[in-house]
Amino acid sequence: MHPLHSANTSPASGPAYSTMRLLRFSALVVPLYAAAQPVMAYVPALLSRHYGIPLATLGLLFLLGQAVNSLLDPLVGTLSDRTQSRFGRRRPWILGGGVLFVLGSAILFFPPAGVSTAWVGLGVMLYYCGASALSTPLMAWSGEISGDYHERTRIASLITLLSSVALVLALVLPAIADQLRPGDGQLRLTLFGTLVLATALPGLWLTLTAVPDSTPPALEHSPSPRAALKAVLGNPLLLRVLAADAAVTAGQGVRTGLLLFVVTFALGRPEWAAGMFLFQYWFGMLAAPIWQRIGTALGKAQGAVLAELVQAAINFGLLFISADRFWLMLLLAALQGLSQGSGNLMLRSIVSDIADHHRLATGEDRTGLYFSVFGISIKLGGALAVGIALPLVASLGFDPKAAANTPEALRWLIVVFALGPALAHSAAAALMLGFPLDAHRHTEIRRQLEARDSVAAAALVPAE
Repeated sequence: MHPLHSANTSPASGPAYSTMRLLRFSALVVPLYAAAQPVMAYVPALLSRHYGIPLATLGLLFLLGQAVNSLLDPLVGTLSDRTQSRFGRRRPWILGGGVLFVLGSAILFFPPAGVSTAWVGLGVMLYYCGASALSTPLMAWSGEISGDYHERTRIASLITLLSSVALVLALVLPAIADQLRPGDGQLRLTLFGTLVLATALPGLWLTLTAVPDSTPPALEHSPSPRAALKAVLGNPLLLRVLAADAAVTAGQGVRTGLLLFVVTFALGRPEWAAGMFLFQYWFGMLAAPIWQRIGTALGKAQGAVLAELVQAAINFGLLFISADRFWLMLLLAALQGLSQGSGNLMLRSIVSDIADHHRLATGEDRTGLYFSVFGISIKLGGALAVGIALPLVASLGFDPKAAANTPEALRWLIVVFALGPALAHSAAAALMLGFPLDAHRHTEIRRQLEARDSVAAAALVPAE
C-alpha cells in the first residue's frame, strides 16, 4: 500500500464523525470570522464618522487590542494544554472566551448614543481577549478530534468552508444596508452585530456539545515562558510550517491591502471596489471541498505545495491585467476564490501532526501552544505585508489622494499587487517541498503514542 493511504488505518484515529457533527463542532467559526472583517474594516470608520470618536484614538485602541490578542494567544494555548477539569481542557476556555467575545461584540456593534472612548475601549479589550481565549483552544481541539492524518484534513476543510461562508455573509451586509438606508452607519453596525450575536450564542452550545473533549493522560511540563519558547524554537518542523504560513498570509495581505486601489485606479472600475471581494469569496466557498480531496490524494505537504504553486501562477497572471482587460481580472479573481485558503488549510492540519511528533519525542503536549503561534504567524504575516506594500507603492509614485496618477505609478501598483503575492506563495511552496512528516510517518507516531498511553492508563488502574 502506498504510504500516503496507510493513515486511513491509523490505530489511534478515533471515531470518524459525520459531516453534520463536524459542522456542528465548527459552528463558532462563523461568528469569529463574521466579526473579524467588520471589526477591522468597518467599525473604526463608522464609530469615527457617525459617533464622533477621534480616528487617532480608535486607531490606538484597536492597535492595543490586537497587541493584547497576540500576547494572549501563546499564554492561552499553554494554559489550555495543562487544564484538567470534568468538562475537559478546551471547553472551559472556549466558554469563558465566548462570553467575553459576545460582550465585546455587543458593545462594539450596538454603541449607545453619545458613546464614550472608555466604552469603546472596554468593548475592544473584551472582544480581543475573548477572541483569543476562544479561537486558540478551538483550533487546538479541532486537531484533537481525530488522530487520523487525512481526517484532520477533512476537519480543517470544513472549518475553512464555514469561514468562507462567514466572510461572504459579512460582505453582503453593507450592500443590504446601502439598499435600505444609504449612508446609515448605525444600520451597518446593527446588521453586523445581529449576525455575530445570532450565530455566537447558539454556536457556543453547538460547539461545546458536538464532540467529546477528551483529556489525554497527564503529561507534566513546565509552564514557564522559557520552556514554551524552547518548545517552539527547538522544533524545526514547526518553524518550517510557521515560515510557510507567514509567507502565505503575507501574500494574501498584499493582495487584500492593494485590491481596492488596483480596481479603482489602475482598472478604472470604482463600482467594483467592494464587489471584487464578494465576487472572489463566492467562489471561495467552493474551495475547501476541492482542496480537501487534493490533500487526501496527495498528502498535506504535497497538497500545500500544489496549492501555493497554483496561487503563485494566478498572481503572476495579474501582471497582464489592464483597464481594457477587466475580464482577465474577473477570471483570475474567480480562480483565486477556488484556491482560497487552500495552503492555510493544509498547514493548519499539519500543526496537529507536529504536536503529535513533539509529544512522542518529549512527553509534552503542546497542541494549544503550537496552534497559538500558528495564529500569531497569520496575524504578523498579514500585518507586515500591508506595512511594506503600502509604503512601497507610495515610493513608486502612487497616491490615492492625487487627482490623477501617472501611467508609470499605476503600472507599478499592478506590479507590486501581482509580484508580492506571487513571490510569497512561491516561497511557501519551496518551504514545504520535501516536508518529512507524511502520512506513513504520522501513522507510526500515532501507533507509538497509543501504545504508550495505554501503558500509562493501565498503570493508573488499582490492582485487585
